[in-house]
Amino acid sequence: MKRIMMLTLAVFTLSCQGKPETAVTDNNKEELKKGDLKQMDNSKLETAIFAGGCFWCTEAFFTDLKGVDKVVSGYIGGTTKNPTYKEVCSGTTGHAEAIKITYNPDEIAYEDLLEIFFATHDPTTLNRQGADIGTQYRSEVFYTTPEQKIKAENFIKLLEDQKIFDKKIVTKVSEATEFYPAEDYHQDYYALNPNQPYCKAVIEPKLSKLKKNYKSKLKE
Repeated sequence: MKRIMMLTLAVFTLSCQGKPETAVTDNNKEELKKGDLKQMDNSKLETAIFAGGCFWCTEAFFTDLKGVDKVVSGYIGGTTKNPTYKEVCSGTTGHAEAIKITYNPDEIAYEDLLEIFFATHDPTTLNRQGADIGTQYRSEVFYTTPEQKIKAENFIKLLEDQKIFDKKIVTKVSEATEFYPAEDYHQDYYALNPNQPYCKAVIEPKLSKLKKNYKSKLKE
């Protein structure tokens, strides 16, 4: 209930665990190098993929969350191999603009990522987010494990049962296909272009409210 109450607050204001230490004994401490420790940490990482409109926005919302190691903007769900931004924007490749999140489930739960995802876009508009219209801007969760599929479907059902949104949720839950990273100039777009008109008018206000409502989930 607490989770849903927070989500409700975030939707209205945005819309239109402790980390376990690696056990190292005296016998093997000297044998472990920094690279080995990093590799052990990386072995815990999992992947989540979300499509919720322009990836400039969605990328910015997840980058600063605790437990998130990396966020990559890209394309998924289409038929054309190695699609370009221009091709995806034409709506003919079947791809959605999406983000691939690499995260540590010991620090942030998949359900937390789902909560942020649904709180920062409108999951009730089909193939549209605000002024961005087309199948490339659809709302879709691409699961990478059977457990993610169950969690995503259950989360959507919970939102509908709680009547968080006035309209029916149209977000699809689909098995992840090949993810193609977008061109370099799309990566970290907001961080590198904070004064760009779209960033100032669309991303910055939402990001400010997100940081206010989810302050405890942000990196220090």
